[in-house]
Amino acid sequence: MRAALARPAEEVAPDLLGAVLTHETPEGTVSITITETEAYSGAADPASHAYRGRTPRNAVMFGPAGHLYVYRSHGLHWCANVVTGADGIASAVLVRAGRVIEGEDLARERRGDKVESARLARGPGNFCQALGITAEHNGTDLLTDASVALSEGEPVPAALVRAGPRVGVSRAHDWQHRFYLAGDPTVSAYRLSPRARPSAGA
Repeated sequence: MRAALARPAEEVAPDLLGAVLTHETPEGTVSITITETEAYSGAADPASHAYRGRTPRNAVMFGPAGHLYVYRSHGLHWCANVVTGADGIASAVLVRAGRVIEGEDLARERRGDKVESARLARGPGNFCQALGITAEHNGTDLLTDASVALSEGEPVPAALVRAGPRVGVSRAHDWQHRFYLAGDPTVSAYRLSPRARPSAGA
């Protein structure tokens, strides 16, 4: 699986639809099938954290593939990314949404009693909250025996995969690097950033 992840983010992102992220904790296990992703490259991608080079914050993005890159968004919530691409070249896929397939009661404890099932992991911050992912998991190798693991799920029919512009970024927002399952209620709503400006496509 690592070899499959060691490709450009925009190639890996649609292939991660249907894959499963699992987190085992003392409180229990939660597994989520991925239904929405976004690809982010490095120096060639103005919306990427690695656009201006390597820093202590984005170091995990530079590889190797198959590791988890976790960052805090707007100081409010955690976001989980699967590192992709060749070792030494920054590339990652943001996990935007998913469907809880194991541990729904625990996911609801973390998200709130009244949250609908389809919304438990809808949006990158909610995904991490439902799964129990925080900064301590940054750098985790998802393909070893770590508590957070990525595995293949049921195959996704190509006819269900859609591509569109990325959500909430001001630069390169119109790149068609967001991938999602058509008609799936767990997929987050598209929102154009108020700071967005036109850019050259990729």
